[in-house]
Amino acid sequence: MALSRSFLSEEQFQCSICLDVFTNPVSTPCGHSFCMGCIGRYWSGSKACQCPLCKESFRKRPELHVNRTLREITEQFKRMSGRGGSDRPPARPAELSCTLLDEMKHKFQKVPATRDPHLPASVSAASGPGPGASLRRYTLSGAANSLHAPLCPKHQGPLKFFCCTDRDYICGECVEEEHRAHDTVSIEKEWLVNKSQLGTSKAEIQEMIERRIRKVEEIQTSLVDLKALSEREVQGSVRMFAALVSAVERSQAELLEVIQMNRVAVERHAEGLIRKLEEEIEMLRSRSDVLQQISRSNDYALFLKNFNAICTPPQTKDWSGVSVNSDLCVGAIYRTVSELVGRFQEELQRLPGMSIRVPVDPSPMKLQPKVKTIQEYAADVTLDSNTAHPRLILSEDRKQVRCGDRYQHVPDNSERFDRVVCVLGQEGFTGGRHYWEVEVGGKTDWDLGVASHSVSRKGKITINPSHGFWFLSFRDSNSYAFRTDPSISLGLNLKPHKIGVFLDYEKGQVSFYNVDTKLHIYTFMDTFSETIYPFFSPCTNKSGRNEAPLVISPVMLPD
Repeated sequence: MALSRSFLSEEQFQCSICLDVFTNPVSTPCGHSFCMGCIGRYWSGSKACQCPLCKESFRKRPELHVNRTLREITEQFKRMSGRGGSDRPPARPAELSCTLLDEMKHKFQKVPATRDPHLPASVSAASGPGPGASLRRYTLSGAANSLHAPLCPKHQGPLKFFCCTDRDYICGECVEEEHRAHDTVSIEKEWLVNKSQLGTSKAEIQEMIERRIRKVEEIQTSLVDLKALSEREVQGSVRMFAALVSAVERSQAELLEVIQMNRVAVERHAEGLIRKLEEEIEMLRSRSDVLQQISRSNDYALFLKNFNAICTPPQTKDWSGVSVNSDLCVGAIYRTVSELVGRFQEELQRLPGMSIRVPVDPSPMKLQPKVKTIQEYAADVTLDSNTAHPRLILSEDRKQVRCGDRYQHVPDNSERFDRVVCVLGQEGFTGGRHYWEVEVGGKTDWDLGVASHSVSRKGKITINPSHGFWFLSFRDSNSYAFRTDPSISLGLNLKPHKIGVFLDYEKGQVSFYNVDTKLHIYTFMDTFSETIYPFFSPCTNKSGRNEAPLVISPVMLPD
């Protein structure tokens, strides 16, 4: 008889807490069983409920009910093994008594089903005694369709069991021959245990979706505040400059330009954040749909095969500290106007105090620190000749670089750029804040910024932040652009003679300034994970029209 070889033993009816046969067995949501009294005492006085076996934690204490079927089978097992006081001789641990076998057959009897005429008689006979028997098998965990069970390649028997030790599917004969000492359960029980974990994974993903939806709403609210603040600043500036003579008209244009430029920059950053958040929301919703579909599937072999991959939370960005700063940075313009127009000194000093608001809790999205303080982070930057393109000519102090007409004979090392006419700084940064200034006056074309250590240096190079480059470009004496994807063009009325570059490694911030007018131009926001180097490109000399050098100049500390 097939059931006579069952692997029911005392260990399978043993509570892992008291190490005795179950008394009023209950099952936790993770699928493990214990005595009701044992698990109650185990959780007593504990804030967090945790399974003693798999250590899965539950947010609130589960409501446990006695597993009646397991209790009846346990009582039968006790009587069978001589623990229940019965006069019947105890059965061997590897066998079921005839009485227990009859009771189990009677308990699990299902409504007879008509045999499929297309099935072989051997299959029909194997599924039960008689032609009217149901084509289903039963385990301690419930019913499973025997027609879909794969066969053991060694014994050609159905793979009804799962070896938790070897993490493999096995048949009944494998249990007896090779896995007797291993932790084995029915394959359907293992399927149900793992399937129960889908609920937790779905809840976590739903919570991640909700957090990102709230973050989108927060950013959108910040944009509304930014727009209102921008409108108030523009209206106030128009009223102020209406009373001034022609000497301050240029300052008025500069103020409007700064307000508009900073508002556009913040809006673009905010739109980028919203786009990334919506992409993560879409990805998480897709993962939720996959979990929903597979939770309804009864193909447990495929389910177990893909379980770890689908239940692992996807890699997403931590958005908890991300926000949009609404500081328009108009203080520098107000101070310039106050120097030009003495008779409006009091009003101009009052307006910056109204406009410049320092957040109580500075956000990682803050566009830049105050202009008057970044010079305090001045770094002594020099050029690295080992990275310079063969056409570049460096000064002896390595503070200037220009493009020559011919290639120089230099070693073709791995650090050297061989196609892009550029050079990196000698000093790399792995943390902290750093600032340097570069003279660009007299040039028609140049690139300035930073680059990561792992950027490609040979052949054609893609220039954008996703490939490790963050810099400002100037072309044809009038066109400014930032190499993003797509590029961001800037219309600056005032041509800078000196550019300030500020790097805040921890915040992932690279900011550019017009040193002459003390105006903020643009800020990149990203995440740095490797060494960052200053980046310089004087571009080609264009037959002498662009032969002026880029000069790293000393930083003048503020008064």
